[in-house]
Amino acid sequence: MIQPILDRDFLPAVYFNREFLSKATRPFAIAVEREDGLIYRRNTKLGENFEENCRYAERLIKTILWCAGGWKVMLAGDHAVYEYIRDAYTKDGLRAFDVDFWSTTYERGFTVEERDFSDMPENKTRPLPIGRNLGGCRVGFDAGGSDMKVAAVIDGKTVWAEEIVWLPKLAEDISYHREHIKAAILKAAEHMPHFDAVGVSTAGVLVANRAMVSHLFLKVPKDTQGDACKNVYVDVLNELGVPYAVANDGDVAALAASMALDVNGVLGIAMGTSEAGGYIDAEGHVTGWHNELAFVPVDYNPDAPVDEWSGDYGCGVKYFSQDAVIRLAPKAGITLDENLTLAEKLKAVQEILAAGHEGAKDIFRTIGTYFGYAIANYADFYDIRYLQISGRVTSGTGGDLIIEKAKEVLEQEFPELAGKIRFILPDEADRRVGQAVAAASLPAVR
Repeated sequence: MIQPILDRDFLPAVYFNREFLSKATRPFAIAVEREDGLIYRRNTKLGENFEENCRYAERLIKTILWCAGGWKVMLAGDHAVYEYIRDAYTKDGLRAFDVDFWSTTYERGFTVEERDFSDMPENKTRPLPIGRNLGGCRVGFDAGGSDMKVAAVIDGKTVWAEEIVWLPKLAEDISYHREHIKAAILKAAEHMPHFDAVGVSTAGVLVANRAMVSHLFLKVPKDTQGDACKNVYVDVLNELGVPYAVANDGDVAALAASMALDVNGVLGIAMGTSEAGGYIDAEGHVTGWHNELAFVPVDYNPDAPVDEWSGDYGCGVKYFSQDAVIRLAPKAGITLDENLTLAEKLKAVQEILAAGHEGAKDIFRTIGTYFGYAIANYADFYDIRYLQISGRVTSGTGGDLIIEKAKEVLEQEFPELAGKIRFILPDEADRRVGQAVAAASLPAVR
């Protein structure tokens, strides 16, 4: 194993899983149900050690949930492990955060069931085409945590684009979001002879164009304005009276790469405030999965960093975001001013990196090693042919160092993946407005 330079205790998920399965002999099945009876099923095995079985099953179920999404977990093959998972996934259990998140997303209670193998449902999928509609006069809108990007697109050509600063995570009234979204879209529409459609790319978990959970509404009270948050895009876009579509920003980022290069099988990872993910399958479709990779475990070391929001350890948000850079800085001999914001701390490290500081280089090399092993783990769930990385953590030479070390891990540890996966690092222009242009292609227009 290649140890990350600044983290000698790192235990890659893919290493633990493969070591565990090499000794496991007893059949075990997991099925997770999401909207409309869609099913992700995984047939696997367990061993003889109860604690290791629970650890393996709990981390695997966590991964499935945050990749695919779901409100019901069905298990077959081991009653004791079922009881452990059932107790973990309660409102007061180990995974209370996950229970609340997915119950909110699907607007129904989260459940864990034990079943016989004969009663376990099979995989049920519904891949859907996404975007690539370029005809007419369209607006593309991309909502981020600190700025919104909006573009006017005529027959596939951008005629105007702009980044607009806003502060959605500080606003306590959903009317702030509604007014800013509508104003930005109408501003773009002014640059076209007519207005045929609008596509929206947004952070959050979406079901039928509704933003079921999103950190953009962090300060908006759930008890009084929860439904308004979920319906904010639908309400605004219905007022505009043109065809529309709303998609997760990770999927739209992957779509942008797919469209730019005319390729499919694209996994997109954005390393910024958090870790965002999106996926376009080998046929150019979205799978309907949520791809919330920030909460997928990548480090099985029990003493790994804990995410403050979910309360869980070793998840991607602490390894592929500005948090990772800041966390590793002291280990690299870099002291950061505590009065700086998180974004300012990241910028400070990047300035030191640009000056050639070896410790700063080691931060991004460490993230790259993390990433190589995470890619191997993601590849157990996604057919990855192209891997796009973006986000402010990848700006400058940091992105090159991350890719360099990730490739080293794949070449030495997972050569079958090294020969299959091509890395994509979009240029600065694409990083700024490319996603808004891809969003413009989301709705179909008759």
